[in-house]
Amino acid sequence: MSNLLSLTSAQLKHAANLKDQISKLEKELASILGATSAPAPKKSKMSAAGRAKIVAAQKARWAKVKTAKPAVKSVKPVAKAPAKKKKMSAAAKAKLSAMAKARWAKIKKAGKKSL
Repeated sequence: MSNLLSLTSAQLKHAANLKDQISKLEKELASILGATSAPAPKKSKMSAAGRAKIVAAQKARWAKVKTAKPAVKSVKPVAKAPAKKKKMSAAAKAKLSAMAKARWAKIKKAGKKSL
């Protein structure tokens, strides 16, 4: 934008003329190649009657859903009880503890050797 502000009036007129020439040449090229200047509008893949049937069916479904459910909003939903956690047996805990202690002892022993 700062470039436009620094241009003289003669330069702006020249730029406008160039832009007009470019647009004329593009139109001429399009006419030679047989292309239309404006894109064709999208065709609807569904008729208005088909669309109306879908809308009516959807409204009927929603009406059915709304009449089936009670309209009470003040009642809070009942929260589900949390899932029970699996408990580890005392023997399994003792086995894991012994394995961990053995691992740490091995690591500490290896660390003292490197010093």
